[in-house]
Order: sequence, then C-alpha cells, then structure tokens
Amino acid sequence: MKQRILVVEDDPKVLSALTRGLALEGYEVDSAEDGPGALALAAARPPDVAVLDVMLPGMSGLEVCDRLRRDGVRVAPFPILFLTARDSVQDRVAGLDRGADDYLVKPFAFDELVARLRALLRRAKPAEPDELLRYGDVELSPATREVWRAGEALALTAREFDLLEFFLRHPRRVLTRARILEQVWGYDYLGGSNVIDVYVRVLREKLETGERQRLIQTVRGVGYALREGDR
Repeated sequence: MKQRILVVEDDPKVLSALTRGLALEGYEVDSAEDGPGALALAAARPPDVAVLDVMLPGMSGLEVCDRLRRDGVRVAPFPILFLTARDSVQDRVAGLDRGADDYLVKPFAFDELVARLRALLRRAKPAEPDELLRYGDVELSPATREVWRAGEALALTAREFDLLEFFLRHPRRVLTRARILEQVWGYDYLGGSNVIDVYVRVLREKLETGERQRLIQTVRGVGYALREGDR
C-alpha cells in the first residue's frame, strides 16, 4: 500500500509541483490550499505525514497544526513538516512548540524535502511491544510512544520523542551532533547541525518544567549527554 502525504500550500504553482513530484516518487498525495481544507482531508483520509506551509491565508499553518494535534486525527498523530520562509531560531522553536516534527526553509531543493519525508516516515513505524526505557524518573514506551516524568505524561512531537529515545538508549554517553543527526534524522538528512540545538532546547523545556533536575547536559564543542546534573 502506498504511503499517503497531505500537502498544504496556498501557492498554486508550488502546490502543483509538490503534488506532481511526490506522486512520481510513488506516494498517494492529497492537497489543500488552506487550513479548513487541510483539516477536512486529514479527518477523511488520515495521512502518514503532512507537509504544511506556515503562511496560509486565514487559518495559519501553526493554527492548523494546533488543531491536528488537539483533535488527534488518530491515536498516533502523524508527523508534520513545516515549510517556512523564516529561518530564525525563534520561528523554528515556535513551530516545534505547536507540534511540528521538522521544518524546511524556503526556497528548498525537492530532493531534500523527499529525504526529510522518508526519514519522518521511517521513524514513525511502530516499535516492538513491552519495551520500556528508563533513566532517573523518566520512562518511555517505544511501542505506545508515551513518555512520563515522575509519573506525569509528557506531550512530545514525533521528532522530540525520537531524540529522547536515542538519549535513553545511550545514557551517560557523550553523543556528538554528527551522530545524533545520523541516528535520529537519518543518513539522508541534509540540514545543518543547528537543528539539534533547537530540538534539545524545546525538549528540555518539556522535561524540566518547575524545579525538575536537568538531564540533558551540554558538552561544549561536542554535543550532548543524558546524565544527572544541576538545574
């Protein structure tokens, strides 16, 4: 069965090019030019992944993402990749905070978009049942894609989940940015390592609310490590 991609873009030429190109890559493609259309399609035919332009008329891409995550089109929400003309850290963090799993800055190469989508689809595959990863008071179930800290459930995007799972599978080890890119984003990821810093920042905010102890430590000039440390 072909995997389904929902593409939401208000520029008719860009939408047509993406729809045609992804169909040639072997995907089933649903397309919409605005937020309401995207929500209707997602409810009628839940996609395996969505490509969502941030700057949509009326209902913005951020609002569409909010609705998709809140309404829970299915038990395991599909990954969402944002297309954005803005490349500041603040804009990227805003998108991740709203539930996006990845982002691509315009203008972009079509091959890079396809590579990112392949990585998202690969990471979204179900895990083996019964496995539970633990470190300190953090628990993660790869099968149900649920995370708890001190018994409290945390809401993570697919990419945030994958990043935390990678840390939990390698506790106390220093992980370089290059290795994190390879293992979490995939060998075909073409972006820069700055994306890791953005995701770690957002993940920390979710893991370390209140007075909770910091677990993801920065190793200057190298990368990150999951180990206990100061707040």
